[in-house]
Amino acid sequence: ALDGFWKRIGRKGIDIKYVATDLSAAFISSVYENCPNAVHVFDHFHVVKLMNDKLDEIRREQYNMEKDINKRKVLKGTRYLLLSNGEDIFDKEYKTRLDNALDMNKPLSQA
Repeated sequence: ALDGFWKRIGRKGIDIKYVATDLSAAFISSVYENCPNAVHVFDHFHVVKLMNDKLDEIRREQYNMEKDINKRKVLKGTRYLLLSNGEDIFDKEYKTRLDNALDMNKPLSQA
């Protein structure tokens, strides 16, 4: 994916210390192959997206596994609360709802 880039860089003798890419397997292997000593960081957008997707998956699984109708009601509609920055939730009702959902569901609170 980046072969031409590495050839041009190599000819110029540039010492690469840091590389930032998305999470593409092709980019990851190319960086490790061509810059084994460089610090490789992943872009914030894709890392956060993966975390949000996983949290959403866990939330759905827990909701579908829950048999208690009252607990299901607490979990229903918590996606926004879980994906938001907890420190930014100023509404007491929303904060209480988030706390209740996390208190009753260990896998969700750990995620």
